Amino acid sequence: MIVPMLKYTFLVFHREYEDFLIELNRLGLVHIAERDVELSEETTIKIAALKKYEQAINFLEKRENETAEKPGLYSAPEILDDLTKKQKELEELEGQLESLTKAAQKALPWGNFSPQLIEQLKNERIHIHFYSLSKKKYNELEQNNLPIAIISETGSQVLFMYIKRNEEDIELDAEELQLPPLPYAAIQKQISETAEQIKAINETLDSYANNSVYLLEEEKTTLIRSLEFDKVIRNTNKEAEDKLMVLEGWVPHTKTPALNQFLKESDAVYFSRRAKPDDKIPVLLKNNRFSKLFEPIGSMFSLPDYAELDLTVFFAPFFMLFFGFCLGDAGYGLLFVIGGGLYKLKAKPEFKPYLSLIQFLGVATILFGAISGTFFGINLIETNFALTDQVRHLFLDPNKMFNLSLILGGIQIIFGLFIKATNQTKQFGFSYALATYGWLIILIGSIAYVLLSGAGIIPKNKNILYGVIALGGFFVLFFSDPGVNIFARLGKGVWDVYSTVTGIFGDLLSYIRLFALGLSSAILGFVINDIGLQILGSSKLLGPVFFVVFLLLGHTLNILISSLGSFVHPMRLTFVEFYKNAGFKGGGEEYKPFGRIKDE
Repeated sequence: MIVPMLKYTFLVFHREYEDFLIELNRLGLVHIAERDVELSEETTIKIAALKKYEQAINFLEKRENETAEKPGLYSAPEILDDLTKKQKELEELEGQLESLTKAAQKALPWGNFSPQLIEQLKNERIHIHFYSLSKKKYNELEQNNLPIAIISETGSQVLFMYIKRNEEDIELDAEELQLPPLPYAAIQKQISETAEQIKAINETLDSYANNSVYLLEEEKTTLIRSLEFDKVIRNTNKEAEDKLMVLEGWVPHTKTPALNQFLKESDAVYFSRRAKPDDKIPVLLKNNRFSKLFEPIGSMFSLPDYAELDLTVFFAPFFMLFFGFCLGDAGYGLLFVIGGGLYKLKAKPEFKPYLSLIQFLGVATILFGAISGTFFGINLIETNFALTDQVRHLFLDPNKMFNLSLILGGIQIIFGLFIKATNQTKQFGFSYALATYGWLIILIGSIAYVLLSGAGIIPKNKNILYGVIALGGFFVLFFSDPGVNIFARLGKGVWDVYSTVTGIFGDLLSYIRLFALGLSSAILGFVINDIGLQILGSSKLLGPVFFVVFLLLGHTLNILISSLGSFVHPMRLTFVEFYKNAGFKGGGEEYKPFGRIKDE
């Protein structure tokens, strides 16, 4: 659910305003209402500095080294400045090292020649030219008694030099090459020197990573606090010749007693009121322990608008079931439940909710693994296990699992339409929800007619079905937009019929992905087991060892690959099919109270 918000307006004398803000920051309850004002140059500089500190912290956290010594710098700005220089130097040196390595590879066939000697010979009118030729052709060339000599051989190619004086003018049928500017040994020396420089910089960076991150974190926190105060000052109205400071902000209804107590003890004058439809209101979610685990998933798409319903509590059970359907192996689910529970024993408190979410997803996987008869890739429907003899008839074959995916999809779509109708009633009034109720009458009435007439409870009279469709169609055609005239309503109603019919049909087919993913996960498990059994029978000595290793690796990869798909596709069904049919608008702004950054 979305916590109701109250808008507070504070009026404070300018001399008392700084102390008032310090106390307001300490409370950490008020989300400052922002005005359309430009950032000051000072604030822009602080934001740029904050970005640099965040990048530096992220960079250092990836390269911790416990053996690194303490650096000589102890000021965060000095560390950041030196770190920036070191990173630039490191980038340049690494590029230089790459170029030198390529140059060394090119110089290696030429050996350790002397550029000075070659230059001296040139002054004596003795010129050395360098060529590449196949070994066969070089042997033919050598028979001409030319002043040539092999430098090196690479495969079938020969690098050789040809010595001649100025007056000689003999052209060779070979590819002439340019001698590298430096010999191999000289380049190797430069590589060693560059590598030493890189090592020295890395040692400095490692020392910062071990001993200076906390200083950067402190400076980052200080900047965030400063920017928060800048934001408050920026959004403060100055009245009565700048003597009266006027500030507006939002406070959750549940937290107003603490704020009211502080305001009674201060000299500030304040007013409060409920939110209006045209207000820009921050959103704070409050859900039960189960639904709260799924809030991070919903926030990946968007927070709800303040005026609409929070869909977390509604999509959470479906998401859990869809994940289980896609993974669909009771053995894998058991690993999720046990593994999540064991990791909770040593996990940090802030990470435990994610482990609880994994355990719930594991429970759903066990459920659908039991329904489909799959356990660590073993098909319990076709395998003769004494333990499953009594319940084998309860397992669903692939055809029934296909139908189940469509049934679950239909249930979520209809459930989404109920939510949409409730949302429309809440935001605009009951008349704006009549078209949605019309679709519910058509869908539920048609399904009820088919089921009841098929069971013989009601007669198979199609006039009943036509009557239900006519009633629902009336609301759809004439109440799609109650705010316009009757002709415009009818036009919008016709368009609503077309878009909804085609949309619901496409949405329903999208839920087939649940069946497809569950089937692919099961097939991969079956294949892994089948190959493992072949390995087991291949050797009496090593077969069992390779069998266990292969099963562990194979099922681990299957779990990783299938879990990714089992998370992504239910998320798509939630954000596309369910959110659309529920009329979710989104775009809510997160509730971020002034003073949310606290000392640890």
